[in-house]
Amino acid sequence: MENRQNQTNINWYPGHMAKTKRLISENLNLIDVVYEVIDARMPYSSKIKDIDELLKNKKRILVMTKIDLCDIDETNKWVNYYETKGYNVVKLDLENNINLKNLINLTNKLMEEENKKRINKGMTKRKTRVLVVGIPNVGKSTLINRLVGKKVTNVGNIPGITKNLNWIRVNNDIELLDTPGILWPKLDSETVSFNLASMTAIKEEILPIDKVVIYILNTLNKYYKDILKNRYGIENISDDIEETLNIIGKVRGCIVRGGEVDYDKVYSVVINDIKSGMIKGITFDRYE
Repeated sequence: MENRQNQTNINWYPGHMAKTKRLISENLNLIDVVYEVIDARMPYSSKIKDIDELLKNKKRILVMTKIDLCDIDETNKWVNYYETKGYNVVKLDLENNINLKNLINLTNKLMEEENKKRINKGMTKRKTRVLVVGIPNVGKSTLINRLVGKKVTNVGNIPGITKNLNWIRVNNDIELLDTPGILWPKLDSETVSFNLASMTAIKEEILPIDKVVIYILNTLNKYYKDILKNRYGIENISDDIEETLNIIGKVRGCIVRGGEVDYDKVYSVVINDIKSGMIKGITFDRYE
């Protein structure tokens, strides 16, 4: 595993995140199973660092979303890693509803023993109460909408769009408690911070957009040269970053009057290429 301790000191912890953690703690006794949602393109960086402290010993499923956008070979290394740590992992392609049944079946399986006890006592099975938790913009709302089969939550690319805890009925067996995206109070790893910014899990103003884009381009250059070439016409990142940005600007039409490249447009193009899923087959976290 690569060293992720290159230090930074970013404090971004909106009030609603602290409130959400408090509400989760207050409602934890109602919860049977937790869906901990992470982004398959950054299986390490998108995992909430102090989540074990918050969730105690609740049964948990690590739900890996956006599997259709990741580098599956690299992401599977993380799946194996988490499974050796004892996690139940389900990989989901929410765009095509792939593996949703696996998630529901595993949820029911985790509750089998408890429901048998209830039946043996002459009681009926009860609905499984599932807490859905994760950082902003990893697909929690899309997951809930797919499970329910209709739009019941707001979905957007704006981190932190959900602000309250809401109970949602999936079927006769499962109810979900939706939560806003939460992070940890201090982002003290530069690599993690830039991975989160690259996948728009933290607001764009938290880190300078030019530095985020340069990080994305350097990461693509290191691991995915074919994407750089096919998408932006770049063989290798130049030591002169302006030269690289100029190439992208000309290839992608980020030109203003006079033939000059508009760097702000270049930054937006690169960020939006990842945000919209135009760039696929990437995993920025490396297990080595």
